[in-house]
Amino acid sequence: MHTSLLSPRVRIAIAIPVAAFAMSCASAPPKDAENPPLPREGAYSIDTPHTFVLWRAQHQVVGRVHGRFDRTTGTVMIDDDLEDCRLDISIDASSLSTQQNARDEDLESADFFDTANYPTIEYHGRGIRRSGDDEFVVDGTLTIRGIKQVVPMTFEFRGTAPPQEGRPSRVAFHGTAAVKRSDFKMTRDLLKEIGMVTDQPDVWIDIDAELLALD
Repeated sequence: MHTSLLSPRVRIAIAIPVAAFAMSCASAPPKDAENPPLPREGAYSIDTPHTFVLWRAQHQVVGRVHGRFDRTTGTVMIDDDLEDCRLDISIDASSLSTQQNARDEDLESADFFDTANYPTIEYHGRGIRRSGDDEFVVDGTLTIRGIKQVVPMTFEFRGTAPPQEGRPSRVAFHGTAAVKRSDFKMTRDLLKEIGMVTDQPDVWIDIDAELLALD
């Protein structure tokens, strides 16, 4: 409807929220100022109680089993030169949980993670690269059961927590990755689980990590 057909009272009612919206947009700080792409340079240590490694695996073709690892340690080095950034993560393989004891014991067996012989899962990356405005990718090496595979992980910086006097700076990241269990020789009942021979991933990983500045 053309504004000339509206009464003055209606025109004023419309103009007020439009003006308020325009003012809020004009006064909003740039996105980068609110969410810088990376925290300040320095070394950071993973805060284990506030770091969650979650995964989901294809199950019986149509379903997915969900699980997690409860003990993750490591360090991250942030540098303005992206090639000098480093990531070192160690996961206690026996800390896995799917909330089913029988299934957990099966996953710890030699058919899967073989935690008796390979107690840790390692991920090491050297150098990162941008992937869009807010995301980065690290082409890290994932080691499971002593088998090494290059697994890209996409991650974003979630921000720095408000400072607390006497405590180190706290930052947070969210990362995602995907793997094929066959790459790590976890092949028992594989066709039964995924339904076909494929080069596509059948395990998806999400990491929500909080880290504490070391300097």
